[in-house]
Amino acid sequence: MLKTALRNLLAHKARQIMTLLAVCLGVAFVSGTLVFADSTAEAHRAAASKSFADIAVTVTAKTPPPGAAAHQQTSALDDALARKLAAVPGVAAVRPSADGSAALNGADGTPLRVDPGANPAAGYVPGKDGKDSRYPLAEGRAPTNSGELAVDRGTVAAGHFRLGDTVTLATDGPVMTKRLVGIVTTEDTRVTAGGTLALFDKATAQKLFASPGHYTGIDLSADPGTDQFALSRRVTGVLPADRAEATTGAAQAAQQALYVDTLTRGYEKLPLVFAGVSLFIGSFLIINTFTMLVSRRTREIALLRAIGATRRQVSRSVLLEALLVGLVASAAGFLLGLGIASVLPDILSTDGNTLPQGPLVIGPRSVVAALGVGVGVTVLAAWLPSRRAAKVAPIEAMRTTDQPPSAKRSRIRGVAGLALLVPGAGVLVSLSGAKDASEKNLQNAMFGCALLVAALIVLAPLLASPVIRLTGRLTGRFGITGRLAQQNALRDPRRTAATAATLLISTALVAGLAVIGNSTGQALDRQAAAGLGADYVISSRTPTTGVDPAAVRRVADTTGVRTASAVTDSTLFTGGGVREISGVDPHTVHDVMKLDFVSGSAKDLGPGRIAVSSTIARGSDVTTGGHLNVRLGRNQEFRKYTVVGVYKDNPVAHDALGARTEVAHDSYLPGSVQRILVRTDGGAVSKTTEDRLRTAVGNSPLLKVQDREQFVHEAAGTMGNLLTLMYGMLAIGIVIATLGIMNTLAISVAERTREIGALRAIGMDRSGIRRMIRVEAVTVAAFGTLLGLAGGLFGAWAVGSLANGAMPQYSLALPWGTLLLVCLLSLAIGALAAAVPARRAAALSPLEAVAEV
Repeated sequence: MLKTALRNLLAHKARQIMTLLAVCLGVAFVSGTLVFADSTAEAHRAAASKSFADIAVTVTAKTPPPGAAAHQQTSALDDALARKLAAVPGVAAVRPSADGSAALNGADGTPLRVDPGANPAAGYVPGKDGKDSRYPLAEGRAPTNSGELAVDRGTVAAGHFRLGDTVTLATDGPVMTKRLVGIVTTEDTRVTAGGTLALFDKATAQKLFASPGHYTGIDLSADPGTDQFALSRRVTGVLPADRAEATTGAAQAAQQALYVDTLTRGYEKLPLVFAGVSLFIGSFLIINTFTMLVSRRTREIALLRAIGATRRQVSRSVLLEALLVGLVASAAGFLLGLGIASVLPDILSTDGNTLPQGPLVIGPRSVVAALGVGVGVTVLAAWLPSRRAAKVAPIEAMRTTDQPPSAKRSRIRGVAGLALLVPGAGVLVSLSGAKDASEKNLQNAMFGCALLVAALIVLAPLLASPVIRLTGRLTGRFGITGRLAQQNALRDPRRTAATAATLLISTALVAGLAVIGNSTGQALDRQAAAGLGADYVISSRTPTTGVDPAAVRRVADTTGVRTASAVTDSTLFTGGGVREISGVDPHTVHDVMKLDFVSGSAKDLGPGRIAVSSTIARGSDVTTGGHLNVRLGRNQEFRKYTVVGVYKDNPVAHDALGARTEVAHDSYLPGSVQRILVRTDGGAVSKTTEDRLRTAVGNSPLLKVQDREQFVHEAAGTMGNLLTLMYGMLAIGIVIATLGIMNTLAISVAERTREIGALRAIGMDRSGIRRMIRVEAVTVAAFGTLLGLAGGLFGAWAVGSLANGAMPQYSLALPWGTLLLVCLLSLAIGALAAAVPARRAAALSPLEAVAEV
């Protein structure tokens, strides 16, 4: 039986190539993603290890407890403590530092990447030789006064700077300008991954990030042979216990490694989704291929049974064949995965987030996953065909034609399909009126969609005949070749359905996601536009910084500005969880926000008085005139606030409104402003007005100035990942569906050799044969696409009802362009997949074909 399996594999290698490619694609995504994740993690760790290579212990200040005395509020890290630490046995060198974050504008005034974790800033700390070993100078010199700055090579390239240029930057307040005097190199992973680095002289760094004469950290290097942990204990002994603490370099490296692991796990998600989809869709191709091969070898298997082969031996023979295919596919997929792993850093990197480069790391989990996935999926998918092969009776060897499926088997299939369809559709219909996007309802919706797709797959052979007959008018336009193509597609409904299954699944996924994505995007557009009355929004790019309060007056005095209303955003703690509150000016809020009050108004806002959204009002069972116990911002106590109004949910106003003076007093950044909503004269929006507003806020890289259209577009930008996922699934479905149709037609042509020869013998020319095969392929593709569209649109309708509960502006909006593109691509798939089989069929010699036995 081993020889038989090997012979069958070699005899049908052209057919198995399609299966091998499908499995290979899934294995490549899995192994490539894992190799990429391991390689990226190792590159991060390698870069991080260089950063901590010379650090044995780091001393940092402890956060003072609430209500601490004045002397405890001041950092204990000063020059006196540095000298004391230098005297600790085992300390080789002491490097104090004042570190923070600074965002920079490029030479053209455009902000470079702004992210508190990717914009490190520090003081240049020269050693005895006048150089800072952590930041080697590449060009120029070190900054020596408050008007000078040094940056890294990457920042110079990104910002198009040259030595001597004036650089605009900001830390957490007003904009500063400094002259670029030096360019350094660094191994800091935050910078090498696309961030920026700004270096000041020591006094300036202390003033910006600590206080004059104090530091944010003191790094200690150890004498050779000194244990880090022992040194840490000695250092701790000389520190003020309530104001400073020591951490070993190894602990910092471990913390960095944990961060890296978390980061790389995020990189794995999207490629692994593609891998799962490709393997799931590919499994139908595998099942179909082995089913067709078993069907074509019915007489051969029957002869084996007649000469003594047992059912188990026949089944094992098919599974062994699948095992060999899986091994070859795993090996090929792993090699392809290495190629994917090598290009993923470039694909996933962006202008603001560059992944580190390094050698590929091939770990055991990547190899095991490749083998497990490739072999496991192939053998599992071949299990059903192997069982069918084992059931072939010896008498089958006497038959010359395939037997159609029995009526009993069709009834069983129908009952099984309905058993899946009824509960699946029932779950989705029941959710259509829920309008509650709770986690439980979303899980139920996913379960219902899965049942629906499974039901369509099971019922597809029964639906093939009526659906394909409905398309008869279209195929009939091709004359006799069209009618023959339709009959060929109807000859074996199970094969047609199995071939169309790949397109059915991918089309259902893509259509459903496209409808949900398009509907959600339009709802977000409407939601953002409906709540915004301002023409411009000036806001902070980071949650830890705000707009300079002095800039509000400058914006208000800008030519063309009618109203400039400052907004302070903070947190609101209620009995139902954490919410957001916007502190506004009651006199100007209606000019910049479109507030639709159900009851009350914003004019009564003041100390102890707030307005709440409809969602808060319902959840807290409160109405206008009632009272609500809440805790505002950093305030540690719950207070009773009077509700002066209830307004319809508004994303611009957030969950509640309060007087800005009170919200700003209790916010985590006291007195801060997070947004300035600007109304212009006559609603004028122009590049000139935008430039004036940017100038009014000092061209700060920490701030963004957006007009209404830009603001709305950003609010809907969350759909980008969904669209990426959608088109990725579509691409995978196209590739595997093409392989599946091509495989089916190739086997079909081989089975119909005599029939094609007879058609040629009675006068059908080569072009007619090719047309017949192509129309058959397009018919199968159209069948799968129609079922997929029906399932995807029905599922999107049900899930969309849940979204309507979270976004009242949500309504079903069909992306006609995308759906039309899916249909056209499906038909193109059929025509493309038929190219090789059609050419082969047309090349058959009539006499040789008729003579074949």
